[in-house]
Amino acid sequence: MDIPGKVAPFCHSLLRLVAGLLFLEHGTSKFLDFPHSQYSGTELMSMAGFAGSIELIGGLLITLGLFTRPAAFIASGTMAVAYFMAHAPQSFFPLINGGAEAILYCFVFLYLAAAGGGPISLDAIVRKTSG
Repeated sequence: MDIPGKVAPFCHSLLRLVAGLLFLEHGTSKFLDFPHSQYSGTELMSMAGFAGSIELIGGLLITLGLFTRPAAFIASGTMAVAYFMAHAPQSFFPLINGGAEAILYCFVFLYLAAAGGGPISLDAIVRKTSG
């Protein structure tokens, strides 16, 4: 019995769901003041506002598993830009520059851009009904 082989696809969907919710939280904090943070009240027409829009919309799409590949690709690129613009200039080391979360998001989203949303996603449902 190949239990790891049977569980892996569901872990894939769980990774997508959790990463999407955590990413979405950054966007809701910026624009919906929930939860309240130092970034609450971000101006839409700013660099942080642009990133917040991607966090809000991309986070929602990734959480739902809808258009997962393009949403995750854009989110991955956003996190790469965030790391090199905001964190890397402070220090070479992610632990010191506070960029470990951005790096992790970048690579998790890059994986999801390549692998898709997994078996428990709206993408999988759409694929089944249209195919």
